[in-house]
Amino acid sequence: MADEQTKKRKITKQIHVGDVPIGGGAPVTVQSMTTTKTADVDGTLAQIYALAAAGADIVRCTCNEEEAAEGLARIVPRSPVPIVADIHFQQKMALAALEAGVQGLRLNPGNIRKEAEIKQVASEAKDRGVPIRIGVNAGSLDKDVYKRFGGATPEALVESARIELGYLSDVGFRDVKISVKASNVPTMIDAYRLASETFDNPLHLGVTEAGPPPAGLLKATAGIATLLAEGIGDTIRYSLTADPVEEARAGRQLLEAFGLRERKGLDLIACPSCGRAEIDVIGVAKAAQDALGERNLPLQVAVMGCVVNGPGEAREADLGIAAGRKKGHLFIKGNIVRVVPESEMVPALLDEAERLVAEGIEARLAAADSSAAAEAEADRAALISDRGDANHDAQRIELVRRAASRDN
Repeated sequence: MADEQTKKRKITKQIHVGDVPIGGGAPVTVQSMTTTKTADVDGTLAQIYALAAAGADIVRCTCNEEEAAEGLARIVPRSPVPIVADIHFQQKMALAALEAGVQGLRLNPGNIRKEAEIKQVASEAKDRGVPIRIGVNAGSLDKDVYKRFGGATPEALVESARIELGYLSDVGFRDVKISVKASNVPTMIDAYRLASETFDNPLHLGVTEAGPPPAGLLKATAGIATLLAEGIGDTIRYSLTADPVEEARAGRQLLEAFGLRERKGLDLIACPSCGRAEIDVIGVAKAAQDALGERNLPLQVAVMGCVVNGPGEAREADLGIAAGRKKGHLFIKGNIVRVVPESEMVPALLDEAERLVAEGIEARLAAADSSAAAEAEADRAALISDRGDANHDAQRIELVRRAASRDN
C-alpha cells in the first residue's frame, strides 16, 4: 500500500528542515507546536521530547519576544527534532530566532506585510540555509487580498502565498514550503488543490483552529486525509485545542493508516461487538489499549468478541485475541497459538506482544502451544452448535423467505 500511495503523490521540490527532508518524494512528516512559554526552557524541552516520542518529526515553538528567542538558543541544541520558530508580527524576532540556531521559520504573510522586512528575513535565512514556511491563514489574511477576492476564498489564500513567494524569490530564496490553512474544511481542501496546481513547493497541510477532540480530530482528518488520498501534501499538522501530544499522535496514526509511514506505535482494532460476543468487547479493548499503549509497540493488535469468526476476520493483524466459552484464544496472523482463561486475556495479550516484538512472527508461531488450535476449534464448533454460524446467514435467510412465502 505504501508503494501505491507513493506513486500517486505529487513530487514537489525538496527542502530540509535540519536533517528532515520535506517534499521530493520523502516520507510525509508530522509536525506539532509547543504550548509552553518558550522562555521556559525545561518545560518546553519536556514537551518537545513528549511530542517526538508521540511521532512528531518537527516541532514549532513561538518566538514572540526576546526571552523566547533566548530560550530557543538553549532549546535547539538539546532538542531531539528540528525546531521551527513561529513568527507572527515582528521581523526582528525572526532574525533573533535565526541567531538562536533554529532550523526553520514560519512567517505569516497576513501579519508581516512590509516587503523590505520580508526580504531582510529571507536574505538572512538564505545565508544560513534555513527554510521558510509561508503560513497563509484564512483568519489573518492580508486585508487588501481579502477585499480583492471578496473574502478568504481558496483563490485569495493562494494569491497571498504567491505574493509572498515573489518577495522571497526576489532575493534568490528558494527553500520554501507553503500552507494555505482555513478552519472551514471545504475551503481548506480547495485551497490546497489550487496550491498544488500553482506551486511546486512542498505543501504543509492543516485545518487551522480545528477545535477540541473529538470534533477537531474529525475536521482535521476530513481535510488532511482527503488531500493525502489525492497525492497532495508533504508534511502535516493537526491543530487541536488539546495537549499537543494528541496532535502528534493523530498525525502519525493517520500516516500509518494510509501506509505513508511505517508503523511506529500500536494500532488496536476491535470488532464493534454484538449479541454473539462472549465478553465485554468495549471493556477488554480499552484495557488492552491502555496496557499496550504504554509500551508503544509497533503492532496491529485485534480484540475480537467471538472465536467463531474473530481469528479469521482479523487474520491480517499481527496479534489478536478472541473470546469463547470463558477462554481467550490468542492468535498470530490468524493462527491460534495459545488458549488462556478469560480473566487473563489482557495480560496474555501484552505478554505475547512483547515477545512478538522481541522475537519475531516466525519464532512465536514456532513456539505455539501444539494443542491450542484443536482446543480453539472445539470451542468454535460448540459455539456454532449453540448459536449457529454467522457465515451461513445467507442460507438461513433463504429458508426464512421460503417459509414466509408458503401458502397455508
